[in-house]
Amino acid sequence: MRVLAIIPARGGSKGIPRKNLRLLNGKPLVCHSIEHALGSHQITRTIVSTDDNEIAAVAKESGAEVVRRPAEISGDTASSESALLHVLNSLRQMESYEPDLVVFLQATSPVRSSNDIDQAVQTLLDEKADSLLSASATHRFLWREGPGGVVAPVNYDYRNRPRRQDRPEEYVENGSIYVFKPRILLEGGNRLGGKIALYEMSFWSGFEIDDLNDFALCEWILAQQQETTNNTLLPQVVRLVVLDFDGVLTDNRVWVDESGKESIVANRGDGLGLAMLRHAGVELLVLSSETNAVVKARCEKLKLPHLTGVEEKAQCLRQFLESHSISQREVIYIGNDTNDLACFGLVGYKVAVADAHPLLRNQADLVLKKNGGHGAVREFCDLLLDHLQLRGSLNATGN
Repeated sequence: MRVLAIIPARGGSKGIPRKNLRLLNGKPLVCHSIEHALGSHQITRTIVSTDDNEIAAVAKESGAEVVRRPAEISGDTASSESALLHVLNSLRQMESYEPDLVVFLQATSPVRSSNDIDQAVQTLLDEKADSLLSASATHRFLWREGPGGVVAPVNYDYRNRPRRQDRPEEYVENGSIYVFKPRILLEGGNRLGGKIALYEMSFWSGFEIDDLNDFALCEWILAQQQETTNNTLLPQVVRLVVLDFDGVLTDNRVWVDESGKESIVANRGDGLGLAMLRHAGVELLVLSSETNAVVKARCEKLKLPHLTGVEEKAQCLRQFLESHSISQREVIYIGNDTNDLACFGLVGYKVAVADAHPLLRNQADLVLKKNGGHGAVREFCDLLLDHLQLRGSLNATGN
């Protein structure tokens, strides 16, 4: 099936200026939805609809396509449906492209996962529905203020207050995910129509970005989710941790003097963390395509086994595992760029530094909070040692 994700993201915003580019947990708000779409197994194409040059550049860098939205449907009063229709009409006219399904993701709803998208699409298919909305269950008693300031209950009779368990399940539309067949929008001008299905999401997924307080709350929610992921997904048995060098143990920059000699900057905390892992009995390996002697020098200082100047990293890793009789599921790989993707396919657990390429972050089991060369490796070492319940008993010195 051709499943098209559309993420509207205009440049203007009255409540929070440049909202879609404002950083949330270290990345522009719009990038969260792009990564969710790119990480989905159901979605086959991801497009950002925008009128803004900077948003367009960020979207392309994050791996999405861009359809430029005209000014007349980019103002405060323009509907999301107008942006969705514009994308569908543009693709039909320029490419004769017709998707089977459209997934509408609002950039202001960052608390979702790629799996949520996959499950929502599958729910629509299983229920043979024409459209779907995501929602969160609620048991709250709702009131509404009417004419003259008179208030009245919406969903219960206060004179005969029911018990929570006796009330029917009710849902709040959370605005995170909409899925629909294109004809629903084209014929009705609305994202919902025909047989409507519902995909239930958690309570926390219902929070959207409307003001600065929402940014703080969503950052907290995402941090809690990441901490839970860290604590539950790390493997119990780890024999080998493999690290790329540039962009993982360094910040991916290089200093070159007039003679051509190259220098890098490393983080001492990374060295201490790796020493603690080594003393805990975890084998380490640096696997790098870099040929500069600085890689070898740094690895030797940290007493790290290393293979450098490697052109085919995945092939080299496969041979290393076979020669040392190490099972792939007992290996963790830490990378930062697309040349690490093939190695990701060979290991049991995949880790990306915070500033890794979007394609790598989308494939990772764990995305670290810190950038390469800025303590990302130490962050990972602490997580793994805590997970293995070894950190407290270690006494190691680093470099």
